[in-house]
Amino acid sequence: MRMIEAEKVDVRVMDLGHRPYEEVWNIQKDMQIKRINNEIDDLLILVEHDPVYTLGKNADADHLLQSRDRSVNVVNIERGGDITFHGPGQLVGYPILDLTNYKKSVSWYMRALEQLTIEVLSEFGIMANRIEGLTGVWVGDEKIAAQGVRLSRWVTMHGFSLNVDPDLSFYDGIIPCGIFDRGVTSMQQLLGTAQKMEKVKSLVIDKFNQIFIRS
Repeated sequence: MRMIEAEKVDVRVMDLGHRPYEEVWNIQKDMQIKRINNEIDDLLILVEHDPVYTLGKNADADHLLQSRDRSVNVVNIERGGDITFHGPGQLVGYPILDLTNYKKSVSWYMRALEQLTIEVLSEFGIMANRIEGLTGVWVGDEKIAAQGVRLSRWVTMHGFSLNVDPDLSFYDGIIPCGIFDRGVTSMQQLLGTAQKMEKVKSLVIDKFNQIFIRS
Protein backbone atom coordinates (compact mmCIF):
# COMPACT_ATOMS: atom_id res chain seq x y z
CA MET A 1 0.00 0.00 0.00
CA ARG A 2 1.35 3.42 -0.97
CA MET A 3 0.37 6.67 0.66
CA ILE A 4 0.49 9.55 -1.84
CA GLU A 5 0.68 13.13 -0.65
CA ALA A 6 0.49 15.45 -3.66
CA GLU A 7 2.21 18.82 -3.30
CA LYS A 8 -0.02 21.57 -1.91
CA VAL A 9 -3.00 19.21 -1.77
CA ASP A 10 -4.97 18.57 1.39
CA VAL A 11 -6.63 15.32 0.42
CA ARG A 12 -5.02 12.09 1.55
CA VAL A 13 -4.77 9.40 -1.14
CA MET A 14 -4.61 5.70 -0.32
CA ASP A 15 -3.35 3.73 -3.33
CA LEU A 16 -4.12 0.06 -2.68
CA GLY A 17 -2.84 -1.31 -5.99
CA HIS A 18 -4.64 -4.59 -6.83
CA ARG A 19 -6.93 -5.86 -4.07
CA PRO A 20 -9.94 -8.21 -3.76
CA TYR A 21 -13.26 -6.38 -3.60
CA GLU A 22 -14.37 -7.58 -0.17
CA GLU A 23 -11.09 -6.50 1.45
CA VAL A 24 -11.42 -2.94 0.15
CA TRP A 25 -15.13 -2.86 0.97
CA ASN A 26 -14.23 -3.51 4.60
CA ILE A 27 -11.55 -0.81 4.49
CA GLN A 28 -14.13 1.65 3.15
CA LYS A 29 -16.59 0.87 5.91
CA ASP A 30 -13.89 1.31 8.53
CA MET A 31 -12.72 4.60 7.02
CA GLN A 32 -16.30 5.91 6.76
CA ILE A 33 -16.89 5.26 10.47
CA LYS A 34 -13.61 6.97 11.34
CA ARG A 35 -14.52 9.98 9.20
CA ILE A 36 -17.96 10.22 10.84
CA ASN A 37 -16.19 10.26 14.21
CA ASN A 38 -13.65 12.85 12.97
CA GLU A 39 -10.80 10.43 13.55
CA ILE A 40 -9.44 10.97 10.03
CA ASP A 41 -9.58 13.69 7.39
CA ASP A 42 -11.14 13.28 3.96
CA LEU A 43 -9.64 10.45 1.96
CA LEU A 44 -9.53 9.16 -1.62
CA ILE A 45 -8.97 5.41 -2.03
CA LEU A 46 -7.71 4.22 -5.43
CA VAL A 47 -7.64 0.54 -6.39
CA GLU A 48 -7.89 -2.05 -9.14
CA HIS A 49 -10.00 -5.05 -8.15
CA ASP A 50 -9.83 -8.71 -8.98
CA PRO A 51 -12.77 -9.53 -11.32
CA VAL A 52 -16.08 -9.12 -9.51
CA TYR A 53 -19.73 -8.34 -10.23
CA THR A 54 -21.37 -6.07 -7.66
CA LEU A 55 -25.11 -5.54 -7.26
CA GLY A 56 -26.40 -2.39 -5.62
CA LYS A 57 -29.23 -2.44 -3.10
CA ASN A 58 -31.88 -1.90 -5.81
CA ALA A 59 -30.29 -4.14 -8.45
CA ASP A 60 -32.35 -6.58 -10.51
CA ALA A 61 -30.79 -10.03 -10.13
CA ASP A 62 -31.97 -10.86 -13.66
CA HIS A 63 -29.33 -8.45 -14.96
CA LEU A 64 -26.73 -11.03 -13.90
CA LEU A 65 -26.85 -13.33 -16.93
CA GLN A 66 -26.72 -17.11 -16.86
CA SER A 67 -24.06 -16.99 -19.58
CA ARG A 68 -21.58 -15.13 -17.35
CA ASP A 69 -18.15 -16.42 -16.37
CA ARG A 70 -18.98 -18.42 -13.22
CA SER A 71 -15.45 -17.99 -11.87
CA VAL A 72 -16.19 -14.30 -11.22
CA ASN A 73 -17.36 -13.56 -7.69
CA VAL A 74 -20.75 -11.88 -7.16
CA VAL A 75 -21.22 -9.47 -4.22
CA ASN A 76 -24.40 -7.74 -3.02
CA ILE A 77 -23.57 -4.35 -1.55
CA GLU A 78 -25.29 -1.33 -0.03
CA ARG A 79 -24.49 1.32 -2.66
CA GLY A 80 -27.10 2.74 -4.99
CA GLY A 81 -27.34 1.68 -8.60
CA ASP A 82 -27.77 -1.63 -10.37
CA ILE A 83 -25.11 -4.16 -11.41
CA THR A 84 -21.59 -3.44 -12.59
CA PHE A 85 -18.22 -5.09 -13.15
CA HIS A 86 -14.86 -4.30 -11.57
CA GLY A 87 -11.58 -5.82 -12.65
CA PRO A 88 -7.93 -5.28 -13.59
CA GLY A 89 -7.42 -2.37 -15.95
CA GLN A 90 -10.28 -0.42 -14.39
CA LEU A 91 -9.40 2.36 -11.95
CA VAL A 92 -11.83 2.55 -9.04
CA GLY A 93 -12.03 5.57 -6.74
CA TYR A 94 -13.68 5.53 -3.33
CA PRO A 95 -13.87 9.03 -1.82
CA ILE A 96 -14.48 9.15 1.92
CA LEU A 97 -15.75 12.72 2.20
CA ASP A 98 -17.78 14.60 4.77
CA LEU A 99 -20.17 16.47 2.49
CA THR A 100 -21.06 18.91 5.27
CA ASN A 101 -17.73 20.55 4.33
CA TYR A 102 -18.74 20.77 0.65
CA LYS A 103 -22.45 20.69 -0.22
CA LYS A 104 -25.12 18.56 1.43
CA SER A 105 -26.55 17.32 -1.84
CA VAL A 106 -26.32 13.82 -3.29
CA SER A 107 -27.13 15.07 -6.81
CA TRP A 108 -24.37 17.71 -6.57
CA TYR A 109 -21.91 15.03 -5.45
CA MET A 110 -22.85 12.68 -8.29
CA ARG A 111 -22.48 15.44 -10.88
CA ALA A 112 -19.10 16.39 -9.35
CA LEU A 113 -17.87 12.79 -9.72
CA GLU A 114 -19.03 12.80 -13.33
CA GLN A 115 -17.17 16.06 -13.90
CA LEU A 116 -14.04 14.47 -12.45
CA THR A 117 -13.96 11.66 -15.02
CA ILE A 118 -15.05 13.94 -17.87
CA GLU A 119 -12.07 16.20 -17.17
CA VAL A 120 -9.63 13.31 -16.84
CA LEU A 121 -10.75 11.87 -20.17
CA SER A 122 -10.47 15.28 -21.81
CA GLU A 123 -6.75 15.25 -21.00
CA PHE A 124 -6.46 12.23 -23.32
CA GLY A 125 -8.50 13.84 -26.08
CA ILE A 126 -11.62 11.81 -25.26
CA MET A 127 -14.75 13.93 -25.36
CA ALA A 128 -17.05 12.31 -22.79
CA ASN A 129 -20.44 13.54 -21.66
CA ARG A 130 -23.46 13.01 -19.46
CA ILE A 131 -26.74 11.58 -20.72
CA GLU A 132 -29.85 13.10 -19.17
CA GLY A 133 -31.60 10.70 -16.83
CA LEU A 134 -28.62 8.34 -16.59
CA THR A 135 -25.75 8.23 -14.10
CA GLY A 136 -22.13 8.02 -15.16
CA VAL A 137 -20.05 9.23 -18.08
CA TRP A 138 -20.46 8.25 -21.73
CA VAL A 139 -18.71 8.49 -25.06
CA GLY A 140 -21.53 8.42 -27.56
CA ASP A 141 -23.83 5.61 -26.48
CA GLU A 142 -21.13 3.70 -24.60
CA LYS A 143 -20.41 4.04 -20.89
CA ILE A 144 -16.81 4.57 -19.88
CA ALA A 145 -17.23 5.56 -16.21
CA ALA A 146 -19.79 4.24 -13.70
CA GLN A 147 -20.86 5.53 -10.29
CA GLY A 148 -22.66 4.34 -7.19
CA VAL A 149 -22.46 5.79 -3.68
CA ARG A 150 -23.70 5.38 -0.16
CA LEU A 151 -23.88 8.13 2.47
CA SER A 152 -24.09 7.88 6.23
CA ARG A 153 -24.38 11.14 8.21
CA TRP A 154 -23.32 12.88 4.98
CA VAL A 155 -20.05 10.91 4.81
CA THR A 156 -19.57 9.11 1.51
CA MET A 157 -18.33 5.67 0.53
CA HIS A 158 -18.23 3.67 -2.73
CA GLY A 159 -17.71 6.02 -5.68
CA PHE A 160 -16.68 5.79 -9.33
CA SER A 161 -14.91 3.49 -11.78
CA LEU A 162 -13.11 4.45 -14.99
CA ASN A 163 -12.44 1.91 -17.72
CA VAL A 164 -8.79 2.38 -18.64
CA ASP A 165 -7.96 -1.02 -20.16
CA PRO A 166 -10.18 -3.74 -18.63
CA ASP A 167 -11.23 -6.94 -20.38
CA LEU A 168 -14.57 -5.73 -21.71
CA SER A 169 -15.76 -9.29 -22.36
CA PHE A 170 -16.68 -9.53 -18.67
CA TYR A 171 -19.51 -7.08 -19.38
CA ASP A 172 -21.08 -9.72 -21.65
CA GLY A 173 -22.15 -11.53 -18.47
CA ILE A 174 -24.38 -8.70 -17.22
CA ILE A 175 -26.75 -5.95 -18.30
CA PRO A 176 -24.42 -3.14 -17.16
CA CYS A 177 -26.20 -0.76 -14.80
CA GLY A 178 -29.47 -2.36 -15.98
CA ILE A 179 -29.31 -0.49 -19.30
CA PHE A 180 -30.21 -2.70 -22.26
CA ASP A 181 -29.68 -0.43 -25.24
CA ARG A 182 -26.23 1.05 -24.63
CA GLY A 183 -22.73 -0.39 -24.63
CA VAL A 184 -19.51 -0.14 -22.63
CA THR A 185 -16.12 1.14 -23.78
CA SER A 186 -12.64 1.90 -22.44
CA MET A 187 -9.83 4.37 -22.98
CA GLN A 188 -7.76 1.70 -24.68
CA GLN A 189 -10.57 0.82 -27.07
CA LEU A 190 -11.15 4.45 -27.98
CA LEU A 191 -7.50 5.44 -28.33
CA GLY A 192 -6.23 2.20 -29.85
CA THR A 193 -3.25 1.98 -27.51
CA ALA A 194 -2.69 0.86 -23.92
CA GLN A 195 -2.73 3.67 -21.36
CA LYS A 196 -0.46 3.88 -18.32
CA MET A 197 -2.50 3.47 -15.15
CA GLU A 198 -0.10 5.62 -13.15
CA LYS A 199 -0.72 8.57 -15.47
CA VAL A 200 -4.48 8.12 -15.15
CA LYS A 201 -4.18 7.93 -11.35
CA SER A 202 -2.12 11.12 -11.27
CA LEU A 203 -4.73 12.98 -13.31
CA VAL A 204 -7.59 11.62 -11.20
CA ILE A 205 -5.86 12.92 -8.06
CA ASP A 206 -5.22 16.31 -9.65
CA LYS A 207 -8.78 16.73 -10.98
CA PHE A 208 -10.25 15.48 -7.70
CA ASN A 209 -8.41 18.18 -5.82
CA GLN A 210 -9.38 20.86 -8.33
CA ILE A 211 -13.06 19.95 -8.02
CA PHE A 212 -13.35 19.18 -4.31
CA ILE A 213 -10.40 20.69 -2.45
CA ARG A 214 -9.28 23.79 -4.31
CA SER A 215 -12.68 25.00 -5.44
